[in-house]
Amino acid sequence: MINYDYQKQEAAARARYQARAAVREHTLQVLETTSPMAAESDERKRVRLSTIDPHDGLALERIIGASDLLPMAYLEAGMECARHVCRVEVHDRLGSVTGYGTGFMVAPGLMLTNHHVLHDAQAALYSWAQFDYEYDIHMQPRTTHNFRFEPQRLFITDETLDFSLVAVAPAAADGVGLDAYGHVPLIPGSGKALLGEAVSIIQHARGAPKAIAIRANQVTDVFDQFVHYSTDTEPGSSGSPVFSDAWEVVALHHAGVPGPGGQGYVANEGVRISSIMAHLAALGGALPATQQGLLHALLDGKPALPVADGGVEVVTLEKSAYAGLAGYDEDFLGAGHAVPLPVLGESIRADVADVQGAAGGILRYTHFSVVMNRVRKLAFYTAVNIKGAERKQIPRKGDQWYFDPRIDRELQSGPELYASNDLDRGHLVRRLDPVWGQDAARANEDTFHFTNASPQHRNLNQKTWLELEDYILGKAAQHDLKVTVFTGPVFRDDDMLYRGKFRIPAEFWKVVAMVKPDGALSATAYLQTQKNLIDNLEFAYGPYKTYQVPVERIAQLTALDFGELRRADPLAVQEAAFTGIVIAGPDDIRLGA
Repeated sequence: MINYDYQKQEAAARARYQARAAVREHTLQVLETTSPMAAESDERKRVRLSTIDPHDGLALERIIGASDLLPMAYLEAGMECARHVCRVEVHDRLGSVTGYGTGFMVAPGLMLTNHHVLHDAQAALYSWAQFDYEYDIHMQPRTTHNFRFEPQRLFITDETLDFSLVAVAPAAADGVGLDAYGHVPLIPGSGKALLGEAVSIIQHARGAPKAIAIRANQVTDVFDQFVHYSTDTEPGSSGSPVFSDAWEVVALHHAGVPGPGGQGYVANEGVRISSIMAHLAALGGALPATQQGLLHALLDGKPALPVADGGVEVVTLEKSAYAGLAGYDEDFLGAGHAVPLPVLGESIRADVADVQGAAGGILRYTHFSVVMNRVRKLAFYTAVNIKGAERKQIPRKGDQWYFDPRIDRELQSGPELYASNDLDRGHLVRRLDPVWGQDAARANEDTFHFTNASPQHRNLNQKTWLELEDYILGKAAQHDLKVTVFTGPVFRDDDMLYRGKFRIPAEFWKVVAMVKPDGALSATAYLQTQKNLIDNLEFAYGPYKTYQVPVERIAQLTALDFGELRRADPLAVQEAAFTGIVIAGPDDIRLGA
């Protein structure tokens, strides 16, 4: 179960309770009225009264306990707040469930829960936010939607205040958008609930379907950082929002207050929202710029990056921004070694996406070109020129990606494909490959087009395939070589259908062309599978392999004609069905015979 020092937390809560008990006893003796509200400061009363809706004529009487009447809108407001609340299912790295908690959305893409529920970014990475885990009016279970956490975008935690603030993926595993659940704004000031006032908690007690402890509970104590109340809670309620009668979040529930000698519980305790907000505000500029933007959405009500874009800044430039881009150069390797773009076979030619103002569907960028498949909404192939002698070191910027306005946006797979899963926006033309010469900075930016992205499992994108790319680029730089690289996915009719509209390629290929020291053209081909990685996008398993194969093998798999490169292949003597040479690491990678 969740690893949490309940004894330590309960001891601290009991100490706060006992310290306040003596003060409360004295206060009750000197007050002229029995109303608990009389013990509150004038400032807290003023703040609380400012939250009352002027149309609710009985609100003030309700606060001081003289009326139980509620407007019908009260229930509607409660249902709206309930949509923001989710169950937190905590997993370990092996996928086993270790416990449950509750969380609630407090800004676009940000969820608040307890530190002892999600104690670090690693715990968040393997866990889920589960919305609609509840019964409908007919006591039938609703459809639950599971969202991944994205702690790499934002994860802030504090053990003393027992809170964790974490970014949530913009879409569930089944494609439902997070924006459908909204968020409850947090008020940074104190005074949102007064002593004796009723509070309610929406929670997943013991990990069960969503429930509410409503109004038959009172605030009993208010401390600098914590508040006590009599509301019913159980294990699994940790991380629940404590609401005032105005449906403002008063506190983050986190512990029970044990009685003298540890016998039973005399109250429940929550962390005051004002304390959490003050802590977050104090972080100031210590966070990276992208995380500051997300946090401002909570502290200042400013919108963060659009939720639908998966936390990625998405930009579309004017078509004029692409004027004059030459793209891939077929004469790049020198006289007598022209390497034209692959020719699409007749069976796939009709699937080329039309490009406004360009023949053959060729999208030209800086030092590379792309031809798109309009059916699969991914590139048929990319072609890049690499010039090792003029290689530049340009650091990667933030996650800003571009739609290309020269083709229909609907023909480009955007953020909705990559949200809430283990799929990377894999650069087909690697970011560093075209980054050379005077136009290096523009080439770097050009690689961040969705036309240059293909869904690659993060293990594929970051391991052996990356080593292959490193080897090719490193050799080009080491020997001042010129290298031409074609890259693309293998499209099969049985590729996995994902989210009802995307087919995920199971294999990727590269064809690398260069001129050897003896002046002869050399072409080698590589094939990598991610099939066993994408069979289950939520829980990847098993090995995967990269092969060096004949160029002709790639031609058969893709219906692309690579022309003279087939004869420049050291494996050309092998039969086309040849499986290939397994590449286990960079030492096995070879660019020539």
